[in-house]
Amino acid sequence: MSVNPEISQRDLRLRSREIMDAVEHGQTFTVTRDGREIGELVPLRRRQRFVSRVGFAELSRTAPMVDLDRFRSDQDAVEQGLDDPYAR
Repeated sequence: MSVNPEISQRDLRLRSREIMDAVEHGQTFTVTRDGREIGELVPLRRRQRFVSRVGFAELSRTAPMVDLDRFRSDQDAVEQGLDDPYAR
């Protein structure tokens, strides 16, 4: 059995607004038909557009170190290999 609250197909049909509101607020449901699990209603994850300064600092702590000299030489190598699309 699932950990999420179970709702029957009939309940979903009769209480769809209430159930969809709960899904919108983060609740997940397991949908059943004739007592068998047939699917899940899962809220969509929203992409976070803003990262706070504290959040950025936390993410940066686990980021790998960057060798600036190697990074610059890699950039130079790529730039030298690019053709000018406007050259005739």
